[in-house]
Amino acid sequence: MTAEYKVHGDVAVITMNNPPVNGLGHATRVGLTDGLSKANADAAVKAIVITGAGKAFSGGADIKEFGTPKALAEPNLLSVIIAVENSAKPVVAAMHSVAMGGGLELALGCHYRIAAPGTSVALPEVKLGLIPGAGGTQRLPRVVGVEAALNMIVSGEPVKSEMLAQLPGQKLFDKMAASAESLAEEALAFARSVADARPLPLVRDMKVKHPLGDAYFQFARNMVKGMAKNFPAPAKCVDAVEAATKMKFDDGMVFEREIFAALMFTPECRALRHLFVAERAASKIPDVPEDTPKREIKSVAVIGAGTMGGGISMNFLNAGIPVKILEMKQEALDKGIATIRKNYEAQVKKGKLKQDKYDQRMALLSTTLSYDDLKDADLVIEAVFEEMGVKEKVFKELDRVMKSGAILASNTSTLDVNKIASFTQRPQDVVGMHFFSPANVMKLLEVVRGEKTAKDVLATVMAIGKKIKKTAVVSGVCDGFIGNRMIEQYSRQAGFLLDEGALPQQVDKAIEKFGFAMGPFRMGDLAGNDIGWAIRKRRATERADMKYSRTADKLCELGRFGQKTGAGWYDYKPGKRDAIPSDLVNKMIEDHRKELGITPRKISDEEIVQRLVFALVNEGAHILEDGIASKSGDIDMVYLTGYGFPIYRGGPMQYADQVGLFNVVEAMKRFQKNPLDDAKFWEPAPLLTKLVSEGKGFN
Repeated sequence: MTAEYKVHGDVAVITMNNPPVNGLGHATRVGLTDGLSKANADAAVKAIVITGAGKAFSGGADIKEFGTPKALAEPNLLSVIIAVENSAKPVVAAMHSVAMGGGLELALGCHYRIAAPGTSVALPEVKLGLIPGAGGTQRLPRVVGVEAALNMIVSGEPVKSEMLAQLPGQKLFDKMAASAESLAEEALAFARSVADARPLPLVRDMKVKHPLGDAYFQFARNMVKGMAKNFPAPAKCVDAVEAATKMKFDDGMVFEREIFAALMFTPECRALRHLFVAERAASKIPDVPEDTPKREIKSVAVIGAGTMGGGISMNFLNAGIPVKILEMKQEALDKGIATIRKNYEAQVKKGKLKQDKYDQRMALLSTTLSYDDLKDADLVIEAVFEEMGVKEKVFKELDRVMKSGAILASNTSTLDVNKIASFTQRPQDVVGMHFFSPANVMKLLEVVRGEKTAKDVLATVMAIGKKIKKTAVVSGVCDGFIGNRMIEQYSRQAGFLLDEGALPQQVDKAIEKFGFAMGPFRMGDLAGNDIGWAIRKRRATERADMKYSRTADKLCELGRFGQKTGAGWYDYKPGKRDAIPSDLVNKMIEDHRKELGITPRKISDEEIVQRLVFALVNEGAHILEDGIASKSGDIDMVYLTGYGFPIYRGGPMQYADQVGLFNVVEAMKRFQKNPLDDAKFWEPAPLLTKLVSEGKGFN
């Protein structure tokens, strides 16, 4: 049952019961309308209460039905709300915990509303590239005022019920319950108190008070345009709320629905809905059941107090988990702790962190110079130099000292986790936890599953990732895992583009205009060009068949490693991060072309974007074939949260679906004919060819 019906004396209670957030799926909607009919047909029932079981009133649409016929099947949400409004007996919404999206719209359709303290109230549809589609833009301004409603609808952020209850003249809540525990009893009492009240009040009949007029909406549009230029939905939210102030209610509802339907088919909406589903699906591992027992993580040890080690430590301190950092020398330890302090103090100065919270976090941090002091930690993460010999020494020491059942994790970004696990007598306890720099800021955590990693280790690490507010994505073992294996192909294409006629600033501008946070050359300067240089040197012995442009090596031979040396692909002024095009680098590129006998050609921005992005797509398809990623949405999550891929395009695999895989493959065939490119790489992955022949996409 997804909606339960019970009669308490003269009050019928309809309880939505569709865990985890009582999503308004088809069965729940049927249960609501059936309950309303039953209550209205029962002469003994004088009033009706609608509430939600468990930890939510309702979180809105049921994501399990996204994109399926059930999502639109009658009774749809609009039909349910009309049934509620037309009930001959008063309907009271007893709201608690979460009342969001369609859940709030349902409550706004009820005659009365009572709320428990601490209820999170929101219309978050804008985060899916939509506007509320069941009257939210028309009803909410009538009960909380235009300004408060527009802020909620444009931001999509939740507001606590107590704050809304304090708004002057608010009509959202007819009563605030004393507590969540007393809500049920208070809702029954309230329902009895209004049982004989007639006529029944409807939000749709309320007048919208808006003294600020057109100037306010123009101001709101200007603000939204500046903040959300790549997303059409926020500006449409303004249009819909303005309609509530100027149109009759029914006309406003038609206007809202037209906007909702038009937005549903935009690429941005598809991308955001894909992101919403993919983010939740990333935590699900096909062969690891959700009820897999998890190991208890009460304390964490981190090996290395450098940039990565310090950033990793901050994640756990922020979550209230004690951390012990190990270094080989006191000087390195002191420097690392000073950096952590500096990061926290900057947050305190900006008002983002209270002093007492800062003190609490630092109190959880301890240090040591001895491996023996780590023996009681439940999880240990090494963040040492990216070289297998160094990792071997660390893991042999950890194997010697760590207690039985401790999880041994490596922050390696490219190295073989199976080989690292083989340095221990407990490979089942070894896992990769690849944080992205800066580790205390970046959301992505690649969880690398070794061939012997135990399922409970995997389940534990995914859970701890959620606790430290990371988007955790599982990867199999291969060179570079998901993200860096793909970025290598992207970077190779960037190099070939330089050989053929482009300059770093043109390539960066083209891909940044497409929506990337940073182009490949600015990214190289930020990360350190010497990192890629080291990988290419390793490749020279491991993969002699891998073709590269030599331009990046020539840059490194000049000592231009990027921002840290004040010069890379670009020039940098001391203390500043502005990338200034370098005449020296441009001449170096031109001279290199002459050495190779290449006559430069004019390269379009479209070609630049296609070669960079489709390189990601083709390698992503190989990663799926190899079983390194279990689903294309995982690849998209890696790129959206770790590599600055534009959110409104949904990730490389989703973007390929939007372009059409047939068109992607046709472009790749053109690139294969380019004598200066890598024809072997542009051979479409078998999975791509298969999907095109079947008329399917990745998602």
